[in-house]
Amino acid sequence: MSKVFAGKHAFVSGSSRGIGAALVALLAAAGAEVAVNYREKMARAEKVKAAIEEAGGKAIVVGADLTDYSTINALRDTLAEQFGQLEILVLNASGGMEAGKAEDYAMLLNRDAQVNLVKTMLPLMKPGSRIVFITSHQAHFIHEASTLPEYEPVALSKRAGEDALREMIPELTEKGIEFVVVSGDMIEGTITASILDRMNPGALDARKEAVGKLYNVEEFAAEIFKAALEPVPANNTVLVGDTASFTQN
Repeated sequence: MSKVFAGKHAFVSGSSRGIGAALVALLAAAGAEVAVNYREKMARAEKVKAAIEEAGGKAIVVGADLTDYSTINALRDTLAEQFGQLEILVLNASGGMEAGKAEDYAMLLNRDAQVNLVKTMLPLMKPGSRIVFITSHQAHFIHEASTLPEYEPVALSKRAGEDALREMIPELTEKGIEFVVVSGDMIEGTITASILDRMNPGALDARKEAVGKLYNVEEFAAEIFKAALEPVPANNTVLVGDTASFTQN
């Protein structure tokens, strides 16, 4: 892979597994120095870092819970010390179906914490930097098409997060910072897809049958990588996979 991100620094939230882990590996292979983020499982993040370094890349490990703003401030300070500046910020971490969380947890994580993370990291981002927000079609199109009942609170909160971040586009543009939303269908191999399929047996197979193909973790990470590199579309949105069932009236 060509070193298109040589000299760049990237932070991907929730990158100790799944899509985030696949993405930091791609960014590092392209020359970026990456921060592998975990919430609780430091050992898992260390394995991601070790694999990146074994492949010749550069990585650090940083722990942070997006809903704990004091740790986000500490994260910014660590990135400032280790990287100096941040050219790529990928908002990948999300949730809301975890057991034992408060009723408003999905909104706190998927909206409030995302906005706070961007605002906290802005001092490290110079003109030409890019912010990428990862979402799902089920969330992006939630006001046009219903989703599985089990996922609806997450979908509504992620759409609220997307809307809140879009409201920041004028401010980001003034600073020379680019913003893009990457939305994908259900992704095979993710924790979210597994939880949904367990709560609603057959949901994954039904969706796959309806659209013919679902992206896997590595394939979707590759699409996010392209969105971090290629020119931002006029509507600041990259749609990955079939969208017909979400846009039909």
